Amino acid sequence: MSAPAARAVLPGAARPGGPRPANRSRNATRAHRREAAFGWAMISLSAATILVFTAAPIVFTFVLAFFSWDIISPPEFVGFANFAHLAGDTAVVHSFGVTAWLAALVVVLQIVIGLAMAVLVQQRASTWARSIFRTAFFLPLLVSAASISIVFSYLFDDHFGVINYYLGLLGLPQMQWLSSPAGATATIVIVAVWQQLGFVFILFTAALGSLPKDVLEAVSIDGSGPIRTFFAIKLPLISPTIFFASVIGLINAMQIFDQPYVMTKGGPGDATTTTVMLIYRTAFQNIQFGYGSAISVVLFVALLAITGLQFYISRKWVFYS
Repeated sequence: MSAPAARAVLPGAARPGGPRPANRSRNATRAHRREAAFGWAMISLSAATILVFTAAPIVFTFVLAFFSWDIISPPEFVGFANFAHLAGDTAVVHSFGVTAWLAALVVVLQIVIGLAMAVLVQQRASTWARSIFRTAFFLPLLVSAASISIVFSYLFDDHFGVINYYLGLLGLPQMQWLSSPAGATATIVIVAVWQQLGFVFILFTAALGSLPKDVLEAVSIDGSGPIRTFFAIKLPLISPTIFFASVIGLINAMQIFDQPYVMTKGGPGDATTTTVMLIYRTAFQNIQFGYGSAISVVLFVALLAITGLQFYISRKWVFYS
């Protein structure tokens, strides 16, 4: 046997035109280790960010709720004194009532208007028109709530606002949008619904677009009209989306802050003072961080209870396919 032939049949001999199998294995191992190291680095960065900016403040808030602290003097442990004082504080009770009322209005209007718009666009608009509508309605979500509130403050101003100006041109009475309790509440609800409507609209558009076509065709063949089809077929099929929108919307609405803070400062009086506004005033203006933390803990527990109640009730009206 010749020397080249002998080298070709020797085990472990280098093959012409390629690296040794051992080298390929080492290169693959190094590449795998680099990918694993990069993945762990990204996970560690995300975990550290969540730990520092989310988990740690939450834990610190729960701990601080049992202390009295004004930054100047050292924290003083007071046990459940903050919670006992909170139970009899009329300002706190009133703020929770205002928050619940605003949240209920915002969530109901978001779902009703968003669903109605999604149905109209899904039935009447073409494919490219749907894309335009989705983009147009989603754009307000990209703008900060504070910026939008500043713009709407000028639009709804009682004296030189654009809304009252056009009402006067039409011969209609001018409204006290920001100086009356009912007007201020309505204005905040309008702004909050307008900004968040795009998110709900996209959810319902996607849900209606993913409905099984064979079911809709069968219902159409049976002679079911559009109204009956919507309430008997489409609405139950998209009930999980409605439930998701209601849960997310209520959690966000219960933490409303930017619109009342920028537009009304919680007024007139305390008609639009929400719970988060009261927490801000208590902790950062009155320098009562322990008491403000106690209010935050109660709001957190209330959100957990409301969300749990929503999940419990959803068993009776949400239908999963």
